[in-house]
Amino acid sequence: MPDETLRIEDAVNETCPWSGKPIAADSLTRYRGEVVGFCNPGCRDKFEAAISHFEKAIADRDVPLIAKGIE
Repeated sequence: MPDETLRIEDAVNETCPWSGKPIAADSLTRYRGEVVGFCNPGCRDKFEAAISHFEKAIADRDVPLIAKGIE
């Protein structure tokens, strides 16, 4: 995580989107410039993995066909 300190009071949500439980101060991340919270580091890491997966899929789709070797 970057050097910045994420604060639970800055989170845009109060409950974990995966579990519905209250968010925890040790389970925060930044998404689209905003602090988002999860109930535990496992849920946070699952979210980060999902985001990375979809960002890569979108980037791969947006590569011109010539760059993929398809003409």
